Amino acid sequence: MTKVLYHFVMTKQTPGEGSEERRCRWCRRALPAATGRGRPKEFCSQRCRQWDWVSRQRAAELEISDGELVVARRELDELHDRLYVLACAVDDTERDLSDVGSSPSARELREMLDWLLDAARPLRERRISAPTGRR
Repeated sequence: MTKVLYHFVMTKQTPGEGSEERRCRWCRRALPAATGRGRPKEFCSQRCRQWDWVSRQRAAELEISDGELVVARRELDELHDRLYVLACAVDDTERDLSDVGSSPSARELREMLDWLLDAARPLRERRISAPTGRR
């Protein structure tokens, strides 16, 4: 069985561009504020540091620039599915807010909020899986 790879361009944000919050170079999780001397941390864990190194080695083999990324089609499809669910939740909530009229009840607002949160949580908790072997 061959692994289908999907190729797309992704912009790389460096610290200081757009937001002050520093993020792990691999998983993009927020890093704690730098304290003390020495270089600021670039990774949240040794695991992320290792996968970043592996990905740079693999990118060099495939002659991929820093702004490009290879992603398994399954992962990209799953991300698109989750984004679609979130978009539907936003559309439903906007429609419900406009249909309710003057002001929705606390129960109705809670139901709308729960629907939005249920749609958003999988994206918040989503991590890019580590590469699995060669093509």
